[in-house]
Amino acid sequence: MSLLVFGHRNPDTDAICSALAYAAYLRQTGHPDAAAACCGPPNKRTEYVLRAAGLAPPRLIMDVRPEAEDVCRRKTITARFGDAFFEAYERMREWDLRAIPVVDESRRVVGVLSVLELMELLFRDEGDPIKSRTVNTNLQKITEALGGSFQHAEDPLREDELLVMVGAMSADGFTARMQKFDKDRVLVVCGDRPTIQLPAIEQGVRGLVITGGFELSSGLIELAKARGVSVILSPFDTVNTTTRIRCSQFIDPAVSRDVVTLPAKMRLSEARGIVERSPQPVFPVVGDDGLLAGISFKSDVINPPRPKIVLVDHNELTQAVAGIEEAEIVEVLDHHRLGGGLKSTQPIRFVNEPVGSTCTLVARQFRAAGLEPDPAIALCMASGIISDTLFLRSPTTTDVDRDILNWLRDRCTVDLDIYAREFFEIGSALRSSTPDEVVREDCKEFTEQAVRFSISQIEETGFDLFWERKDELLAALGDYASERKLDFSALLVTDVVSNGSLLLLSKETVAWEDVNYPRIDPGLYDLKNVVSRKKQLLPLITQLIQTAMV
Repeated sequence: MSLLVFGHRNPDTDAICSALAYAAYLRQTGHPDAAAACCGPPNKRTEYVLRAAGLAPPRLIMDVRPEAEDVCRRKTITARFGDAFFEAYERMREWDLRAIPVVDESRRVVGVLSVLELMELLFRDEGDPIKSRTVNTNLQKITEALGGSFQHAEDPLREDELLVMVGAMSADGFTARMQKFDKDRVLVVCGDRPTIQLPAIEQGVRGLVITGGFELSSGLIELAKARGVSVILSPFDTVNTTTRIRCSQFIDPAVSRDVVTLPAKMRLSEARGIVERSPQPVFPVVGDDGLLAGISFKSDVINPPRPKIVLVDHNELTQAVAGIEEAEIVEVLDHHRLGGGLKSTQPIRFVNEPVGSTCTLVARQFRAAGLEPDPAIALCMASGIISDTLFLRSPTTTDVDRDILNWLRDRCTVDLDIYAREFFEIGSALRSSTPDEVVREDCKEFTEQAVRFSISQIEETGFDLFWERKDELLAALGDYASERKLDFSALLVTDVVSNGSLLLLSKETVAWEDVNYPRIDPGLYDLKNVVSRKKQLLPLITQLIQTAMV
């Protein structure tokens, strides 16, 4: 599995850009499998950044709980009805597998073949002298099992139920015994013994196998052709020849047709119960088209490897990708408050510093390691800083952000002053998105004193569009709070020109009686000089909730 670098849900520019940049940094510092991922699509401004930088967006992964396809072995071998014992066994031995799926011509799973069931072909009916010497095969498979050749072949691909008879007794005794059976079912095995070969050919048996590397005489081969008797030449002695003939049997009777398959998209948590109850040794994994995608063993499903995750721009599990509880968090790189719920079984690298942007921390690691980011990654990191610090005008801005952005200027191929103006002018959420999309675009959920709430934030150039859409935005906030079972939801609309914000609430609780900002309308407040959700609004809400609880 790859090492996935994830930003928070409903990702903003800093979350997307820090994931892309940090994955690039990790790939250069000993983690070649590191890949950026996101659990929500980029917003319009982030799409602008990706286009300007020429970068593909991170992989969209909405849930990291492993599925059957995540742990299956995609490169595998199969068998088909009509394969011979020796063919299937050799594949299983070569791949060190004790069971393989059986598929049809289109790779649709029709059964499972195990080594134990395969061995039944050799050792079944040992108490019955007739059945124990009967093989279901064709002459072509026999020749291949022997590594031999045809001296004469009659319909070699015809499926036969053959009775193997070894010509090791007197000619008279063998002839008398041979005549007791249907000649079309008899396969005679003998060495260079014309006294056995002649009566077998005259009887018109299905086939004659000559062992020891010998051939049939020219006279007898002409007689064999006249009587329709196939002649196979074996390089082995009689004992080994008969053993290999038994290994030419078709696998069909040994295939278990009552097969349990696992859909590729099935959660392992669900597949685990199915696998534990089944005696099946291997579990074919099938795609949506019903065709074989790979195989899994019980251990793959019951004790799967946990996805390895790096969290950037968040550390609270309520903001992380779904299924994070089944993943292994190996590192955190963040600039927000410490939230609850984060645990690890092993020590992890945890960087959490009060800077304006996670991209600042990523760029600083590039510089400290003496690594030069390529221009695309440099612009990506600069964009995260520009976005989260409102181009160094937010109160969250630190000297570290200023220093790092100045370092990045020389590594970008665009003028950052012009670029920043274009960045804030493009992609107005209020102009291009539905109310529900506005609420979810950059939304984070928090818990304080058992009060669960969300804060969404958008940046606009002026409030004109907000006033036009206030009522529908309020309705969308209420719907989101109800859907997520939150006590309330908030939307912070920040004007990047005036450096002030309007705060819209789905519901006012008793805590809001102590707020020191002007109340414009029910659930609407004018927050002058408030532009940061992290450093200004969240501490304010936290304080109000704590005060109300006293």
